[in-house]
Amino acid sequence: MDRWRRLWWVVLPLLLLAGVALSRAGNGAQATAPSPRPIVVLTPTPEPSPTPSPTATPTPVVVYVSGAVVHPGVYTLPAGARVADALAAAGGATPEADLAHLNLARRLRDEEQVYVPRQGEPTLPPATGVPSSNSATPGKVNINTAGVAELDTLPGIGPGYAQRIVAYREQHGPFRTIEDLQKVPGIGPATFARVRDLITVE
Repeated sequence: MDRWRRLWWVVLPLLLLAGVALSRAGNGAQATAPSPRPIVVLTPTPEPSPTPSPTATPTPVVVYVSGAVVHPGVYTLPAGARVADALAAAGGATPEADLAHLNLARRLRDEEQVYVPRQGEPTLPPATGVPSSNSATPGKVNINTAGVAELDTLPGIGPGYAQRIVAYREQHGPFRTIEDLQKVPGIGPATFARVRDLITVE
């Protein structure tokens, strides 16, 4: 009996030492084990959509429609409009209009005049810039007899105003004085001052 008691007192300390060793080993493993890293969810940031560049708005054209039309006058038409559109805006051509000498498919330019000739009217000569021989005073343009081509040579007039001058005198008769040129729509004091020394009514 004493032998087993002595054996127990030998074995018990060994068991206690083994338990302490196992406990320390467990604590050390827990201390050195890396803690789990948190899971980070990355949400992709949407790329900003490109800002659309502003679209240039086409500039409308303002034209003066005269001659053999139902409603002569100044009309504002969209960019890219053609002579046919100007004719329609003025109520169409009158029965005596001669459309054979009018290019209805031509694109309009701002500030120009669309003159619809009547049947039997002489065709206006093209703008050549050559002075007419019917000018009464040498070196001056007779605004009562000059055609569109000759009037176009005056500074600040251009083909549009030249057609307006021709249309005005056909409707109202010849100019009595050079100052009467300012009665033509669109020709004001500034334009008249540029041409007064270059024109005559003789």
